[in-house]
Amino acid sequence: MTTSQQAPDYKVVMENALSQIRQLKAQLAQQQKEHAAEPIAIVGMGCRFPGEIHTPEAFWHFICTGGDAITEVPAARWERKVSDKTSSDYGSFLKHPDQFDPQFFGISPREAMLMDPQQRLLLEVSWEALEYANIVPDTLFDTASGVFMGISGSEYKTLVGARQTSDLYEQTGTVTSIAAGRVSYVLGLTGPTLAIDTACSSSLVAIHQACHSLRQNECQLALAGGVSLMLLPEMTASLSNAGMLAADGHCKTFDAAADGYGRGEGCGVLVLKRLSDAQSDGDTILAVIRSSTIGHDGPSTGLTAPRGPSQQAMIRQALQQAQLKPDAVSYIEAHGTGTPLGDPIEVGALGAIFQERETPLQIGSVKTNLGHLEAASGVAGLMKVVLMMQHQQVPPHMNFREPNPRIAWDQLPIQIPTTLAPWQSEKRIAGVSSFGFSGTNAHVIVSEWTADSLTETVEAQKIERPVQILTLSAKNEAGLTAQVASYQRYIAEQETLNLADLCHTATTGRSHFAYRMACVAASCDELQAQLSASVTGDRSTIATGYAPAYQTAPGVAFLFTGQGSQFVGMGQELYETAPVFRATLDECDAILQPLLDGVSILAVINDQETDRLHQTKYTQPALFVLEMALARLWLAWGIRPAALIGHSVGEIAAACIAGVFSLADGLKLIAARASLMQALPQTGAMVACLTDVGRVQAAIAACPDEVAIAAINGPDNVVISGQTTAVQAVVRQLTDENIRTRPLAVSHAFHSALMTPMLADFRTVAASISYARPTLPLISNLTGELADETITTPDYWVRHVREAVRFAEGMACLQAQDVDIFLEIGPKPVLLGMGRRCMPTDTGLWLPSLRPDKVWPQLLSSLGQLYVRVSPWTGPRLIRTMRGRRSSCRPTRSRENATG
Repeated sequence: MTTSQQAPDYKVVMENALSQIRQLKAQLAQQQKEHAAEPIAIVGMGCRFPGEIHTPEAFWHFICTGGDAITEVPAARWERKVSDKTSSDYGSFLKHPDQFDPQFFGISPREAMLMDPQQRLLLEVSWEALEYANIVPDTLFDTASGVFMGISGSEYKTLVGARQTSDLYEQTGTVTSIAAGRVSYVLGLTGPTLAIDTACSSSLVAIHQACHSLRQNECQLALAGGVSLMLLPEMTASLSNAGMLAADGHCKTFDAAADGYGRGEGCGVLVLKRLSDAQSDGDTILAVIRSSTIGHDGPSTGLTAPRGPSQQAMIRQALQQAQLKPDAVSYIEAHGTGTPLGDPIEVGALGAIFQERETPLQIGSVKTNLGHLEAASGVAGLMKVVLMMQHQQVPPHMNFREPNPRIAWDQLPIQIPTTLAPWQSEKRIAGVSSFGFSGTNAHVIVSEWTADSLTETVEAQKIERPVQILTLSAKNEAGLTAQVASYQRYIAEQETLNLADLCHTATTGRSHFAYRMACVAASCDELQAQLSASVTGDRSTIATGYAPAYQTAPGVAFLFTGQGSQFVGMGQELYETAPVFRATLDECDAILQPLLDGVSILAVINDQETDRLHQTKYTQPALFVLEMALARLWLAWGIRPAALIGHSVGEIAAACIAGVFSLADGLKLIAARASLMQALPQTGAMVACLTDVGRVQAAIAACPDEVAIAAINGPDNVVISGQTTAVQAVVRQLTDENIRTRPLAVSHAFHSALMTPMLADFRTVAASISYARPTLPLISNLTGELADETITTPDYWVRHVREAVRFAEGMACLQAQDVDIFLEIGPKPVLLGMGRRCMPTDTGLWLPSLRPDKVWPQLLSSLGQLYVRVSPWTGPRLIRTMRGRRSSCRPTRSRENATG
């Protein structure tokens, strides 16, 4: 140490360090506080309830029309009078809870036989809830997503236990902890996974635990809900003997006739995310959980008896956590079982909390429709409230004829809705209660989510396309047939249906399996007609195919069209309706204008008054930008080419997509090439000669300096180019030999010696840009082989102007690359016909991107053909350019091939 250096003041250093630590701790505490209070978004729902309710939409229709799911005990369950053990022969039951498609979930039939149907239901409904949320289940594989399921025992264990033999499948099939664990295992989730049993409050407690886990950042998404099935009569008999069941099986909640509850069964699952995550992910938010609390009755009059003060304390805590005053809540979905003891206590507790309200608090209970679903009852009540918020209506509370005299109605600000009515409130906020037989209670406060917070792209929602594409898939042929039937029924049942929303949901929000079908339609009627025709075996208007994930997908080649395919207005419809396409054209136009003396290439493309588009100076840049926009559109849809080939000017766009040079450099190259060619004298001609290259070479041998072979497009298609008089002489000679020829409408003799005067200036431009080796296989025009390092040199692009296009050899090279699908990137299908003639008969699939008279119909038709052949399919990428909204169509796909 030199004398000029001073020792640091360690006291100051330590004080500064401590100050920074305190600041960091304060920031961390604030973040933890914010996380602890963050609302939880409900982004998806799935259900299986009595009354043939398999979707949230069916659930809403059922409750708003006063549906009653109570029936006599099905004969398939148990004898209705089991040794006179039960006084009730009624309940609400699912039809065919034993039916299941194990192969859909990768489960063997033998293992499925020993699986509790409750586990099967949770798998099915969890899958459907994710699809309702437009979340492809496969995208959650190996993510910190959690599963929280309420389930109260396994009666199936008793049924299976009667067998003489036992194995591991019996244990994993009937242990309740596996009910949640199997969902995580099948979907590949790594977050917290809990099976929760607090009796009747199980599912709402599970939702509370899921919210807590999300706020603690233990998981990024949660599946939460519950399931309950009645497979044996013993529990019903016990409850009946205890005087807890209504003789008619109906929950007459809050009514003077309340004499107990009716048992029910079902399954409900919610998809939950932190609100901030749901917003950033662009999810459709159905409602928001503001807070949730759980507690226990404590010292009640009996182990199973409810206790008013405990209920009050829990609901007050939930209000405090949500930072709400009681008058902010306008509806309570009560536990409301319809027991003489429970109803007065619950209403009294609510009255004590909400007694200062100026307007009545509405309360109801879905148990009057479905019966008491026990472990699944809480999620059923919460789903009802979410649907009420979606429809802004309050459904009727059933079985309410004479108010229960044990309840002091005249002293309580409470109202029971008995008809379907608007939910009139400035901000719709509700509470949901679920009280457990065990004494464990739960309460959730949920609020509506307004459009102000939706972040869907307004610009994209304005896009109107003349046609839509519907993609359907299944794991087997029978499942695909079932899918078609499901969509047929759904479309037929709807009074109004947005076709774009329906197709958007099917394409971007569902998993895509090996057996596939794609339909392109302009209306629901047209779509229905196509689906109906497919059932009868007429699949002429649809695409079908088999694309298993374990097989190598067919190689797709992009073919970039050359000069002569342009037409006024090309791409305009796509510019107006496809954001990715429009963004590319706008980007190119901004770069090109200084290179084209301030002229907008977009204006040139749409110029109906002049022939500027057919002037080489503008033709080549126009084709380049259109092809770049088309290629980017296909790439945005997840179609990655196995190889690229361009024809003449088309090779520049192909090279740009392959990464040989940047977009800006590609535009610089094409603009210079076009402008320099335009400046040349228009003294040449080009003619297509419909014969082999040998006879053409013989014909031009006498004038090698005036006429050259410009392109070899096929075994009997050779283009010559050069001085007009010399070309005409060659044509006369070929005609004398009975060889047909066809003049080409061009301004200059491209790929001939007449291009020589521009080459030096063009070389200067070509030398000023940066090159890189292709990142995709690119077929060279100059060699007809895979491009090597020479394509990254200025000399290559100078030769490219002058030398012949070896398209036929390039197509042969493509065939050697195991390419099976040929997709033309250009305004017209010009190369497809030429390319097909270069290949053996019946080789490959040939798809245009556009036709002058068919833009979206052709584009989506080709997309459908690719969809049914290419796996894996990146359907969610379509959301960038084919934006719609979540559709209400939810065919129960997890049961496509269900068996008992």
